[in-house]
Amino acid sequence: MPVKSPCIGICVLDPTADYCTGCYRTGDEIGAWMGMSDGGKKRVLDLVRKRRQATVRPSSKARQTNS
Repeated sequence: MPVKSPCIGICVLDPTADYCTGCYRTGDEIGAWMGMSDGGKKRVLDLVRKRRQATVRPSSKARQTNS
């Protein structure tokens, strides 16, 4: 089964973070996606997960307990 793109249709490259605010891929990763092997795509998805985790805000519940 082919590796699915993480694109969610919110295509905005954040110039300070250097990746898309929708899918968390860099412009180079987005441009190369169709030509990548499944292994390459899986490596990019691993980077995407790390980027997303690094930018996720704490939930409102966590903020309430810390206030």
